[in-house]
Amino acid sequence: MQKRIYYFRFGFLGVLIGLASCTVGPKYHPPVTQAPPVYKESPAQFKESDGWTVADPQDAMLRGKWWAIFKEPELNALEEKLNIDNQNIKQFFENFMEARALIREARAQYYPTVTFSPIYNRSLASANLGGAAAGTNGVTTAGGHQATFIGLPTEVSWAPDLWGRVRSLVRQNQYSAQLSAADLENERLTEQASLAEFYFEIRGQDELQRVLNQTVEADKRTLELARARYETGIDSMISVEQARTTLESVQAAAINVGVARAQFEHAMAVLIGVPPSEFAIPVRPITTAPPHIPIGVPSQLLQRRPDIAAAERSMAAVNAQIGIAYAAYYPALTITGTAGVESSTFEKLIAWSSRFWAIGGTLSETVFDAGLRRATVHQFVAAYNAALAGYRQTVLTAFQQVEDSLAGVRILSHQVAELRRAVDSAGTALKLELGRYETGIDPYVDVVIAQTTLLSNQQTLVMTQVSEMTAAVQLIMALGGGWDRSQLPTPEQVTQKPSKAETKIQR
Repeated sequence: MQKRIYYFRFGFLGVLIGLASCTVGPKYHPPVTQAPPVYKESPAQFKESDGWTVADPQDAMLRGKWWAIFKEPELNALEEKLNIDNQNIKQFFENFMEARALIREARAQYYPTVTFSPIYNRSLASANLGGAAAGTNGVTTAGGHQATFIGLPTEVSWAPDLWGRVRSLVRQNQYSAQLSAADLENERLTEQASLAEFYFEIRGQDELQRVLNQTVEADKRTLELARARYETGIDSMISVEQARTTLESVQAAAINVGVARAQFEHAMAVLIGVPPSEFAIPVRPITTAPPHIPIGVPSQLLQRRPDIAAAERSMAAVNAQIGIAYAAYYPALTITGTAGVESSTFEKLIAWSSRFWAIGGTLSETVFDAGLRRATVHQFVAAYNAALAGYRQTVLTAFQQVEDSLAGVRILSHQVAELRRAVDSAGTALKLELGRYETGIDPYVDVVIAQTTLLSNQQTLVMTQVSEMTAAVQLIMALGGGWDRSQLPTPEQVTQKPSKAETKIQR
């Protein structure tokens, strides 16, 4: 008889182990997406040789510090500071740490819960009860007498993961933590790209300021010429006023440049985590052509964009939720046990006869829920299908952004080349017109027209050069910067216990 009991126990344990290896719910399969063979807007697809070109597609892709490709030491230093002090990046990092903590919370359900609850009670029964009365904790007390109860119970409760509900929950949280890690990298890339764009915007404003300052000096000389011609009776006062109006208009435009520059400077300060009043970037007029950027082939984009990785991990997390919903169809087993010692005196507490124990289990199965579990499964199936559509939309948007940026840089490079020629022609026309004005052939209004044309072309050139550089930054961002899928932490890595520094309350 005793052997049969042992066999039953071992058999029951074997059944539990077998059931614990079962996981219900659909198996996850990453989505398959067909990428186009080439980028439509790549300069390699066009015959024009004038303007910006991409690097050889076989060249190594951008890795890590992508901003170094611009060869701007000042930008490099600012990007390093941004990676440390940007508050949005810190916020996304803490969101990632929170997601990692949820994994450990879910894994805790694999193990029993142990509760230790020491008890000490001393009671007095009413003398009016007559005979013996049941006191606290079931201790029988004679009427009018005091009783003491001391207990040191330990309770154990465990719900075996028979159908993989906890395993699905752990996987869901692991995938969600990976999603959070991808969101962190996407936010980091966004902040880095914003800083680079603001940097080139400021450099463009400095170049525009230089152009306007030069124009102011040239217009001052032209005003002096018109005044001298008026004083000698060669020209009229109208020419003087026209020259003064032209000068004052350019001076006003030169002052207005400071507004945009200040705003870009303030935005950069916030990005690197300092108050705007404590940050200043030196004036340095510069407009350069964007570097050759290795764009690779479209199929590589699926592995380089953190937002695509986040969308795919979202699908995996929702798929795990379907498994959790399916597990609700099966019975739940809870095993409980209590053991300890109890006595009416401390002296007898450690005696062998003071021990007690109890063990048991509960098997529960929902027999009617009015379709709740079925609706829950349908809910997560719909959520999965929505996540799949979101993933495909993210991929399409990624290809669109690359094509947009490629077209932008390529077309703007041609526009810059044409504008350079237009500026040269306008400068030559102004010199010729000044000569004709000085000799009295043409009126001053023709000089004003030539001056306005030159300044307009110069301003357009500077702004187009800035747009070309910011489009190059946007292209790098559209390509995923220096990130790729291999940098996404694995489920094992996100499950690891964080360091003390990572869990410290910040002040």
